[in-house]
Amino acid sequence: MANFPRWKVIMILLVCTFGFLSALPNFVGEAGRAKLPNFLPDSTLSLGLDLQGGVHFLLGAETDDIIATKLENIAGEVRDIRRSVKSLNFRRIRIEDDSVKFEVSREDMIERARTELLPITQNTTLGTNPLLGGGVKEVELDRDGKEFTLSLTDQGIIAQKRDAITRAMEVVRKRVDPEGTREITLQPQGDDRIILQVPGADDPSELLRIIQTAAKLSFHDVETNISAADIAKGRARPGQMILPLRDGGEMSVKKRVIVSGADLTDARPSFDQNGRPAVAFQFNSSGGKRFGQHTASNIGRPFAIVLDGVIISAPRIQSAILGGSGIITGAGDTKETQELATLLKAGALPVPLQVLEQRTIGPDLGADSIAAGKLASIIGFIGVILYMVLSYGRFGLAANVALIANLILITGFLSLFQATLTLPGIAGIVLTIGMAVDANVLVFERIREEQRSGRKPIAAVDEGYAQAFSTILDANITTFLAAAILYVLGTGPVQGFAVTLAIGILTSMFTAILVTRLVLSLWLSKARPTKLPI
Repeated sequence: MANFPRWKVIMILLVCTFGFLSALPNFVGEAGRAKLPNFLPDSTLSLGLDLQGGVHFLLGAETDDIIATKLENIAGEVRDIRRSVKSLNFRRIRIEDDSVKFEVSREDMIERARTELLPITQNTTLGTNPLLGGGVKEVELDRDGKEFTLSLTDQGIIAQKRDAITRAMEVVRKRVDPEGTREITLQPQGDDRIILQVPGADDPSELLRIIQTAAKLSFHDVETNISAADIAKGRARPGQMILPLRDGGEMSVKKRVIVSGADLTDARPSFDQNGRPAVAFQFNSSGGKRFGQHTASNIGRPFAIVLDGVIISAPRIQSAILGGSGIITGAGDTKETQELATLLKAGALPVPLQVLEQRTIGPDLGADSIAAGKLASIIGFIGVILYMVLSYGRFGLAANVALIANLILITGFLSLFQATLTLPGIAGIVLTIGMAVDANVLVFERIREEQRSGRKPIAAVDEGYAQAFSTILDANITTFLAAAILYVLGTGPVQGFAVTLAIGILTSMFTAILVTRLVLSLWLSKARPTKLPI
């Protein structure tokens, strides 16, 4: 104990110094931050919507497209049945209102047709918990003579719209808060609206552009057997479409999608072999297989990368691209490729979103809450300090040094990670202050017992830390797991409380076990007391 390892001393000092430098920008003001050296962190605590206000959006989802897509899919299933079953010919397949209608050419195939069509009408677990079973019946089958009708039920339409809203909310969350630290508020309103509140947003127009971008990515074969004149006149052949190029002009591509953005598992900003900004992507196994097969059989031919109906790149295939990965060039500068990578990773919006209402809102709690939080923190901090000094004397002073270091580290790491601080987050910090000395109390009580049993001072301290460590570790692990569950399952303020609690647990473990022990080690090596003043 008296000979505290040098590497531990250096490590503790480095961590404390780093925490202090990370917390420093919060205490020097804007003018002071401007004078700080460039190599120092300059991030400050990000306050939540309840403390600093932000932007409020009411978004309307155009869910009619979802119903149209569902009907197209049903019509596609009917055509698949027609192709797969011999002698079963469906005629005049058409979409009318919320139904798909068609006729059977042969009367003796009516029962076979019903048998083949019934799977389309099976219940679905859409919008329900599949572990609990149940679901809603989306499609009903009716027959009038030789004519069949597959109709969407009212419950099915509602379920489709709600599912689209849920998926759209998840995409918006990943775009606006990809790291999960901004504590946005995102919730549905009715069947086709979404409420979004973003704390501290200083550029609502930029935020809206990110939210409303569809980000539908697809890869298509380029049609080379078409003249420039036909392209200029919009004369697309069957199965083809003419799309604009990002840098001007137009190009004809085949409608058939080789691979879509739905098969993407990862997208990140990168650079190509010439040092130009690019987006590196990774497909899932099925998408990677299709992409590899296409590139292997089309070496020397161009293929188009289409984003929201615009061709952003049309490279020529030089070799088979196996492994399901590649890069997208021509997406713009570094900032634009970063944004594109975020959009692609978050996924495409299942429905278009329109802004129905936008307003800037002031803080719900603001200065009063910040002042109350500070007061509560100060009272809790002073109370803990007095208790430790009165209960454990010099050992309590060592614990208080660790407590101060703990608060600095919490502030530093919250600033570094740009975690948003809300009123529940302040409550988490106040709770951490009370919990921070728990480990020291366990250790000090154990040291008292060891000293009563006849151990010498240094041996009593060593044994006290050794015996109490497992108990301290178990208690903090269980609390940290609770914080992790709150973060995963909670949203907004609940996540804010979980973040500050989790960071507080980690920093208090460090300060209580290492910082306190370092202070006591320095005192013991210098004073060499015959009896511990505890």
